[in-house]
Amino acid sequence: MIFLLPVRPPKTTMTKTTAFDEQPNDYDSWFERHHDLYQAELAAIYAAVPKSGQGVEIGVGTGRFAAPLSISTGVDPSLGMAELARQRGVEVLEGVAEALPLTDNSFDYALMVTVVCFLDDLPKAFREAWRILKPGGSLVVGFIDRESALGRSYEQKQEQSVFYRDATFYSVGDLVVLLHRAGFEDFSYWQTLLPGEPPDVTVREGFGAGGFVVIRAQKRDKEDI
Repeated sequence: MIFLLPVRPPKTTMTKTTAFDEQPNDYDSWFERHHDLYQAELAAIYAAVPKSGQGVEIGVGTGRFAAPLSISTGVDPSLGMAELARQRGVEVLEGVAEALPLTDNSFDYALMVTVVCFLDDLPKAFREAWRILKPGGSLVVGFIDRESALGRSYEQKQEQSVFYRDATFYSVGDLVVLLHRAGFEDFSYWQTLLPGEPPDVTVREGFGAGGFVVIRAQKRDKEDI
């Protein structure tokens, strides 16, 4: 069951989606070309995602994470990406993270994977995630850590990337501050893509070495915010 608002909110805030709209297949092919890296990211996310309850992926893209994690609902502003996700069995609602087309307190957990770097208003997106989660629900965020060797490499080369050219990379500390302000607590961490050539795809708890980090945070009561 999908929990919809009566009227889809207007796209008052836009994400940086032009490249994704125009080249969804090029983006999706990365996961085939870098299968080991993709599987490592998927394993780190699997470690963090609750194993029961109803979830939604915010910025579901082509469904590469939602589908294998059995997340049946996603939100994305890119029509091209959404079509590929639907082919993988994910029901996709058109919308942006800063104005989710979902009702309050409707999901047990929400997932965001390599999404935060593309958002125009990250604090608002985290507040929206808090809004649509049930009391005690979890938000799981997977991202490239700006302070890692991989993150520094992404920043140095982002002008060469059609997808990451306009991205803003964050550190773990940056996101923890924003998540806490949005109403989240009880942070847990996993990391992978550790330094090496090729990267070490082991999944470990914590952060500080891995280029790909996953944070799980729990929604706290409104009166505590």
